[in-house]
Amino acid sequence: MKFETVVKGGTVVNAGGSVVADVGIDGETITALGRHLEGAEVVDATGRYVFPGGIDAHVHFQLPFGGTVSADDFENGTKAAACGGVTTIIDFAMQTRGDSLEKAVADRRAEADGKVSVDYGLHGAITDWNENTAREMRRLAENGVPTFKMFMIYRNEGWISSDADLFQALEIAGETGAQIGVHAESAEILDFLIARTARDPDVTSLGAVAHAKSRPPVVEWEAVQRALAWAEATGGRLYVVHTSTARAAALIARARDRGVNALCETCPQYLLLDESVFEREDGHLFATCPQIKTKEDAAALWRGLASGGVHVLATDTCTFTTEQKALWKGDFRKIPFGVPGVETFLPLTYAAGPAAGRLTLERWVALVSENPARIFGLYPQKGVVQPGADADIVVWNPDRGGEIRAADLQTNCDWNPFEGFALAGKPERTFCRGKEVARDGRFTGKPGYGRFVERKTGGGL
Repeated sequence: MKFETVVKGGTVVNAGGSVVADVGIDGETITALGRHLEGAEVVDATGRYVFPGGIDAHVHFQLPFGGTVSADDFENGTKAAACGGVTTIIDFAMQTRGDSLEKAVADRRAEADGKVSVDYGLHGAITDWNENTAREMRRLAENGVPTFKMFMIYRNEGWISSDADLFQALEIAGETGAQIGVHAESAEILDFLIARTARDPDVTSLGAVAHAKSRPPVVEWEAVQRALAWAEATGGRLYVVHTSTARAAALIARARDRGVNALCETCPQYLLLDESVFEREDGHLFATCPQIKTKEDAAALWRGLASGGVHVLATDTCTFTTEQKALWKGDFRKIPFGVPGVETFLPLTYAAGPAAGRLTLERWVALVSENPARIFGLYPQKGVVQPGADADIVVWNPDRGGEIRAADLQTNCDWNPFEGFALAGKPERTFCRGKEVARDGRFTGKPGYGRFVERKTGGGL
């Protein structure tokens, strides 16, 4: 039997183990895994790893924020994803207060469909909780959007949810198999500390350090503690996004040990950078929300990733150029929050994870592909190299090094927070549903090839 495409002779790495094998592809699907397969097209993967495509479950393309719009739109953002070995992204449909959650999803799909170069899904972002929102949440969960995000901060932006809102949403999540992702920071304390820091006579000389000073670790872990309490009380399904502190990760792990249905992610910026970046002349570029913490927090998060206490790697990509970041004009309260990340996601975490001995190859694949597929209702369609799965495949060359250089990347951003970081391998070819979308870091696909993927309820680990 001859397959349309065979990826030949590589070491296929799944979360459950590794094996030297050929991968047979017909159309959009993996149809065989074995040896001595024949194909009309043969991709030589000898000496390479063959990974399932990366799944970045937390991106913000063309997001209006801070008086501007994030610089990578759906077209270029997904091109950048492909170049970095990411074959599926999950963005957010932001509900406007007074408007429909289902309309937000439909509007966001209208922005993405026909432009994306890899597959995508959407989280519904709930900002206006009422009886109609609750009904819409149930309908969306049945129709391919089973995950929702709620914010415990961002009062001025109109995004904040009360504890009562979160409690009710978690009740529905428990009933339906949906999931509530939460941005966990304590709004009242955070708003108070930001205002107090702004009144500091030395605030001008502090520069971007004021951003970190106004957001101590307690702001995160106190809110995580509350969210876990509501999840435990309701039996709801909770996912804590962009976990940045050691204590928050420990709280989630302990809650999970006692049966709370809670999971969490962390991001490269919290693992590879520390708060000293804010002391730099360009420190404002690194402002994120939550902000980058200490080396000790980073070390604890790495331990959690290795041990199973932290469950997913994602990026929280929200790209702003140096010109956009300059809108702060010295006022730490006005920095557009976010850093680019989707394109460097796999190369960076591979270099700092498996290549550095912090993670096994299999654990890394779990964190960047299989776990997000399982948690977000995509498995086994995605997240694994096996017959029946989508042919989302990355052929990885472990002998290609180099450094991160903003000038070499597809992203619209003109800087990179990881500039100069040494790499220990790169994606050589990336396939999304059987079609090549990138080769050697260059986009070779077609805008619009990517499609919206309907996801299932009941995802988890």
